Amino acid sequence: MQPSQWFINLTGSIAAVCTTLAFVPQFVRVYRLRTARDISLITFLAFSVGVFLWLLYGLFIRSLPVICANGATLVLALAILFLKLIYGRD
Repeated sequence: MQPSQWFINLTGSIAAVCTTLAFVPQFVRVYRLRTARDISLITFLAFSVGVFLWLLYGLFIRSLPVICANGATLVLALAILFLKLIYGRD
């Protein structure tokens, strides 16, 4: 039995919220402590490129959960990268 489109979108939306919110504590920690020494620049660069490509994919297939999740995650990842460039040299 094939799941309904509603259930598929709900599953994707819940996954999107979970994976996106996972980056909020990291951003808050770097912002509060004013240090990003423990964050790998290469890892976050690669991750940001991957999330950007997922965002493009979501746009191509017109999937709202994929677009929203990766758009929000990209904003958080780029914010962490920005903080890494500011605070990472301590």
